[in-house]
Amino acid sequence: MRGLRRSFQFIPANNPGMLMSADLLGADAVIFDLEDAVALTEKDSARDLLIAALQTFPYEELETVVRINPLDTPYGEDDLTALCRERVDAIMVPKATVQSMQRALEVLHRLGYEGSVLPLIETAQGVEEVREILSLDPLIDGMLLGAEDLTSDLGVARTKKGHEIDYARMRCVTACKAQKVTCIDTPWTDAEDLAGLKEDVLYAKSLGFAAKSSINPRHLEVLHEVFAPSEREVVYALRVMEAQDLAQQEGKGVFSLDGKMVDAPIIARAKAALTLAQALGLVKEGEYLGK
Repeated sequence: MRGLRRSFQFIPANNPGMLMSADLLGADAVIFDLEDAVALTEKDSARDLLIAALQTFPYEELETVVRINPLDTPYGEDDLTALCRERVDAIMVPKATVQSMQRALEVLHRLGYEGSVLPLIETAQGVEEVREILSLDPLIDGMLLGAEDLTSDLGVARTKKGHEIDYARMRCVTACKAQKVTCIDTPWTDAEDLAGLKEDVLYAKSLGFAAKSSINPRHLEVLHEVFAPSEREVVYALRVMEAQDLAQQEGKGVFSLDGKMVDAPIIARAKAALTLAQALGLVKEGEYLGK
């Protein structure tokens, strides 16, 4: 299923309990992790367990994503070969570069895969190549920024303020906006610091992100709160569209609202806010229903 894309919850593919309850967590999407969450000695058994779960549980209300192992390991291509036969909405390719994505796409096309592909940008090379990566294939309809591996590759400390990944965040957002694909922010790694999480999500949103990954289900409520349009945004968007309709009826090409000229970018933002608000059930027949 592909619907809203605000939250992407990581789930270890070797955890039977979490596989069983994945669709109860409330995330828009789950990322079944075959890479970092699984020890080398459990790679094959985790893949088998995940395939059994995909065949057993419907997961009808969320988007299913699988993070495979890197293709330069003995497990990556086996992951692709096995998962392409299952009902998986998206494949996430770690340590994405132009070269690794080309290899992954070659295998996926050979196997007849038609779902989404999400590169995981988590190296300096990946950051520099992100625009080219996103333009490689129409199957690529989003990307995830991975700050933990990226800061390790950069040789810098990962901090809560996150200034060390400002360049990577902006480069990824700009590339995604240019390609019109989903840009997913890196997870917040402190399970207990919900205030810090909210500050981080608000900052990511201010940069242009509309989605974020999570490693703790407790974080999902904050993600959904921040990425939902506020009452003020929705009410203003409704007023913009009402004023536009009135201007068109009066034969006016331009119009103002609250003493300010309303131009095409403002109308576009209003339409985007209302589209999301309607998907969340916050608006019906031109009226704000509240949360």
